[in-house]
Amino acid sequence: MTATPETLLENIDEAPQQNDETTLGNSWLLGFDTETTGTSSQDAIVSASLVLRNPASGYEGDSISEWVINPHRPMNPAAGAVNGFTDEYLEAHGSEPQDALTQIAEAVRQAQAKNIPLLAYNAPFDVRMLRTDMEHWNLEPLPKALLTVDPLVIDRAVSKRSGKRNLAMTTAYYGVPPHGDFHDATADTVAAVDLIKPMTVLYPQVGALRLAELMTWQRQAYTSWRNSFNDWLASKGRRVIRDTWL
Repeated sequence: MTATPETLLENIDEAPQQNDETTLGNSWLLGFDTETTGTSSQDAIVSASLVLRNPASGYEGDSISEWVINPHRPMNPAAGAVNGFTDEYLEAHGSEPQDALTQIAEAVRQAQAKNIPLLAYNAPFDVRMLRTDMEHWNLEPLPKALLTVDPLVIDRAVSKRSGKRNLAMTTAYYGVPPHGDFHDATADTVAAVDLIKPMTVLYPQVGALRLAELMTWQRQAYTSWRNSFNDWLASKGRRVIRDTWL
């Protein structure tokens, strides 16, 4: 299951070419997650994972690549308390950002060429961190448009449940057992990818989404959620949010 970056690229190359009519329920996916020095625009990736998922074989057939990266900037203590990374560990064991980020970006580009969506829970955060880091190190940018799946956006649109919607709570709701501890990039990536099968079973309309309509559907779903959430914020006298999805 664990693959070198070179093997991951080979496995992506061997995956079938998907088209606009491929449905989400039948789609290969490239899961992505990061751990970072913090959550601001000045922070950087310290750990990342890519998980190539064949829908026919599930978790047992995953091809997984992992990176630990020396960000060359200090960890925010609050972030370090969550993800367990220290400045000393990253300096001793982290890859150089230019090397790791180039490998990650190449896998994403190759998957996109196959029409294999990038999947990330709360995708704008991880995609933004990757783009920002690549810009910081003067690397070739990713395409402006990335075919992306965000299980958080999908869950908000189809599930009327109450309570928190962090990854741990959402996987528990859908009956997805964790493979490792949360706030580990690989465990989080696998958990996010694992969500798609139960979501498409419980909500057939999600599984039937064609890749051609996936981005528009998620943007509309996010806007609908944001408008409803802003109504609630305004009723409490709190500042509304103006963020957009990808």
